[in-house]
Amino acid sequence: MKSPLRASLFTLAITSLGFAADPAAPATAPAVAAAPTAAAPGIDFVRDVQPILETKCLECHNPNKIKGKLLMDSAAALLKGGADGPALVVGKPDDSEMIKRVLLPKDHDDIMPPKGGPLAAKEIDVLKRWIAAGAQWPQNLTLQYKTPEQRQALAELQKKLPTLKNIQILPDKYSLETKRDFHRVVVLATFQDATTKDVTSVCDLRVADSKIASLDNLTLKPVADAGSTEVIATLGGQTVKAAVEVKNGTKDRAISFRLDCMPVFMRGGCNQGGCHGAARGKDGFRTSLFGMDPAGDYIRITREMPGRRINLAIPEESSLIEKAVGAVPHSGNQCFEPDSVYNKALLEWISAGAPDDAADVAKVTGIEVFPSQIVMEGKNATQQITVRATYSDGTDRDVTNLALFMSNNDPTATIDKQGLVTSGDRGAAFMLARFNVYSVTAQVLVIPAQLKYERPHLAETNYIDTLVDENLHKLRILPSGICTDEEFVRRAFIDIAGVYPEAKDMRAFLADKNPNKRAALVDSLLERKEFTELWVMKWAELLQIRSGIAGNNNVPPFYKNALLYYNWLSERIGKNVPINEIVVELLSATGGTVSNPAVNFYQTELDQLKLTENVAQVFMGMRIQCAQCHNHPFDRWTMDDYYGFKAFFSQIGRKATDDPAEVIIFNSKGGESKHFLTQAVMKPKFLGGDTPEMKPGEDRRKVLANWMASPQNPFFARNIANIIWSHFNGVGVVEPVDDVRVSNPPSNPALIAALAEHLTEYKFDMRKFVRDICTSQTYQRSTKVNETNAGDKRNFSHAQVRRVRAEVLLDAISQITDTPNKFQGLPLGARAVQIADGAVSNYFLTTFGRAKRESVCSCEVKMEPTLSQALHLMNGDAVNDRIKQGRVVAKMIKDKKNDREIVEDLFLRVFGRMPLEKEWTNVQQAITEDPAARQNVLEDLFWALLNSKEFYFNH
Repeated sequence: MKSPLRASLFTLAITSLGFAADPAAPATAPAVAAAPTAAAPGIDFVRDVQPILETKCLECHNPNKIKGKLLMDSAAALLKGGADGPALVVGKPDDSEMIKRVLLPKDHDDIMPPKGGPLAAKEIDVLKRWIAAGAQWPQNLTLQYKTPEQRQALAELQKKLPTLKNIQILPDKYSLETKRDFHRVVVLATFQDATTKDVTSVCDLRVADSKIASLDNLTLKPVADAGSTEVIATLGGQTVKAAVEVKNGTKDRAISFRLDCMPVFMRGGCNQGGCHGAARGKDGFRTSLFGMDPAGDYIRITREMPGRRINLAIPEESSLIEKAVGAVPHSGNQCFEPDSVYNKALLEWISAGAPDDAADVAKVTGIEVFPSQIVMEGKNATQQITVRATYSDGTDRDVTNLALFMSNNDPTATIDKQGLVTSGDRGAAFMLARFNVYSVTAQVLVIPAQLKYERPHLAETNYIDTLVDENLHKLRILPSGICTDEEFVRRAFIDIAGVYPEAKDMRAFLADKNPNKRAALVDSLLERKEFTELWVMKWAELLQIRSGIAGNNNVPPFYKNALLYYNWLSERIGKNVPINEIVVELLSATGGTVSNPAVNFYQTELDQLKLTENVAQVFMGMRIQCAQCHNHPFDRWTMDDYYGFKAFFSQIGRKATDDPAEVIIFNSKGGESKHFLTQAVMKPKFLGGDTPEMKPGEDRRKVLANWMASPQNPFFARNIANIIWSHFNGVGVVEPVDDVRVSNPPSNPALIAALAEHLTEYKFDMRKFVRDICTSQTYQRSTKVNETNAGDKRNFSHAQVRRVRAEVLLDAISQITDTPNKFQGLPLGARAVQIADGAVSNYFLTTFGRAKRESVCSCEVKMEPTLSQALHLMNGDAVNDRIKQGRVVAKMIKDKKNDREIVEDLFLRVFGRMPLEKEWTNVQQAITEDPAARQNVLEDLFWALLNSKEFYFNH
C-alpha cells in the first residue's frame, strides 16, 4: 500500500510537470469530504493551497505538534477539527474556523498563523475560494510541514527533473530477520550533469505487498512472519525496485548486551577518552575505551555497584539510566532523551535482568554506507546517509542511529548525528561512519548552484590526466593552463634530478624545435646519476639511515654501518632494482650488519613495538600506533590486528661478534606476541589480510616480506605510488602520505588505484612510473590559478608552489655560485644530497628542515618557509660570502662579457628564465649611474636574485 506521505510529496513534485502519480488515474481524485465537484476558477490544490498549508499552518498542526488538538495534514483531520470543532465547513468559508482565525487582528492571541505575520490577502483569498468550491483534496494525500528552504529544494528538483538520468533505491536489497528489525530506505536520483539528490521524500515510494512489509516514515519494517516482496520507487517516469526478504518477522529476539547496549555507550560518548573510557575512568566509573572489552564492561556495570549502577527492581532508578537521561547530576551532561531508542534499549536490558550474552553471540563483521558517492549542488542541500552492519550469523542490521559520524571537511559538507549531510562550499569531503570497530566513508562532492559551466576539451597524455580531469569535471573546476618551457625545465630538473638547470641547459631547450622535447628532457634526466642520488636520499630518510642510534652499537666511531647500509641502498637503486625486491631483501635480511648491510634495518629500531609500527608506516603508509593500547578510533585497526602483526617480529635474534661494530641478526625460532589486554598469544597475521599457515621454526619475517611486496597486499603499491606522486606534485593523493586511514581517504580514489595498478604492472620500475607522472599534462600545469581553482589544494587543478628542500637548495647555491661544499666523510665538492649519515648536518641544512632521521614520519622533512631561513640567506654566509668566494661575476667581467650577457646568465642560473624588460632596465640604469661600481651592482643583483622567493621555491 502506498504511503500517504510519499504520495503527497510525489504528487507535489510531479503535478506541475504534467505527470500523474498513476497513469490510469487523474492527477487529483475526489476529495474525502462530500462537496460540490466544481473547482474554484484558477485554484489548484497542489499548486495553490498545499504550499500555504504546509508552510504556514502545519508547523503547529502536525503529528508531532497538535496545537489546539487540531491536525491539518489531511482532509479527514480538518473535517474532524480540534478543540473548537471542525476547522472548515465545506462550501462555507465564512463559517470555517480556519478562515475566522486567519482574519483576526494581528495582535490577537488566537490569530493563525501565530508566527511570521498574518497571511497575505492573496493567500486568504485562495483558501476562501478553495473552501467555497468544495475544499477538494487529492485522495490519500497527507501533507507535511515544510520550511521555506525545503520548498525551495522541491522547486529546484522540479526544474532538474527533465534531466533525470536514473534513480536508485539504497540499499538495493533488504533482509528483515526479526520483529524489531528495520531498514531506512534512501532513494537517490542522478541527473545528466552527474549531480545527485535525495528524493526519498518526494518520490512515489511503496511496498508491493503490504502484508509482508510496510513503510513507516521512510523505514521498512516486517509485517508477516516470512515472505518476499519489493520496495518500489517511481519518479519522473522511472521506476526501480529493491528485493525485500522477511524471516521471523513476527518473532522478537532477546535483548543483547553486546548487540544493543554496547553500541548505545559508543553513540552516547560514554566510553570515549574524555569520559568513562579514560585510563582512570571518570567519577569513579571506568569502561573500556571505545568498547574494546565488552566482557570487562559487563562486569564493571553489573557487579561493581550492585543495586545502584543497575537496579533490577526499578530499572528507571538505575544510576546508569538516571545519569544518561539527566534525571540526576551528571558531569557528562544528558546523553539522550528518556523516550529515545537508546534509553529504551538500556531499560529493556535491565528489565530483562541485565543478562550477559551467550558465548556464541553474533559479532559485527563489517559495515556499509549508502550512498557511497554523492554530488551535491549548491549550499544547504541535504542527503541522508544510512549504515548497514553485517554479522557473523549471516544477518544484517540498519545501525544508522547507532553509528558515529564525522566530516573531514566541514566547510564543504557537514553531517549530523543522524547521518544527514548538508552541503556548504565547493569542494570534496568524506563522511566517516563508525560502528563497532569498523569505519567506512562516503565521498561528497559539492559544486555551486546554477553554475555556468561547460566541460573543457583538454589534451590528455595518459591515464593520469584522464582521471584527474574527470574528478575536476565532477567538481566543476577548470584546470590551469600548461606552464611555459622555462618553468617546465626548471621544475623537471629540480624534481627529477634534484639540481637546478644551468644556463646552457636552458638555452639548449628553448632553442630546440622538437615538439616532444619535454618528454625527451624527462627521459634524459631519469638517466642521470642525480636521479638515483635523490631517491637514495629519500629512502635513506624513510629507513632512518644514521649513526649515533642509542642501544644498537651503531655509534661513533662505528658509524661505518650507516655508510655500508647507505651504499647498499645506493647500489640497489642505481641498478634500478625494483622497490618491491629491495623491501623483500630488507625485511627478510639475516646475517651481520657489516657483512650484509641490509640487516641494519633491524638495528635501526630494537623495540619490537616501534619496529612493528615503523614497518606499517614506511611500507604501507599506516600509523597503527593507536591500536597498541586500544582499538583505533578512526580506522579499521584493532588490538588484535596490532599484536598479530607484531608477531612477525617476535622471533628476531641478535648476537655479538668479534667485530664490535657488527651484530648478527637471525631467526631465533622462539618468542611470541601477547595481546596487551588479554595476554593471549597472537598468531602472526597480515594487516588487513589473512593469518598465514607457517611451519614451526619458519622465519616469520620472510613470510611477511613475501606478502608485503606482493599483489596480495593492497596497501604496498598504493603507498609507494603515493610517496612518488607527492614528491612531484607537492601533495599526495593521500596526505600526509604516511597517514593512510579510513578517516583520511584519498582525494581521488580512482587516481590512487590507477597509480598503484600501473606501478605494479611496471614491476615497480620507478623510472617508468616517474615518466608517466612527469609527461602528464597534470604535472605540466601552471601555478597560476583561475577563479574556479584558486582554493584547490588537493585535486591537482594547478601546480603547487613548493619550497625547495634543504639539500637541493644548498646544492643549488653551491652550483650557482661555483663554491664547493664539504661534508663529513665526503670529498670536497660532494653534494648535500649524497650525505649518507642522517646525523651529519650543518646550520643551513638544519635551518631549512633537513630530516634528522630519528623517526619514520614524513613530517621530519620541513618544507615550510620560516623567518630564520630568510634571515640566514640575507645575512649569513650561505649567499653573500659565496658570491665573493665563487667570483662568478668577476669571471664573466674578465671574459669580456657585456652587461646584457652577464644579467641574462645570472637570471638563467638562478631563476631559469630571461630577465623581464623592466628588470633589465633597472639594472642597466644602476650601472649607467655609476660605471665604476659595475661589479658591485652586478653582484648586488646576484645577491638579490638568490634571496628572492622565486629562487628557493619550485613553481
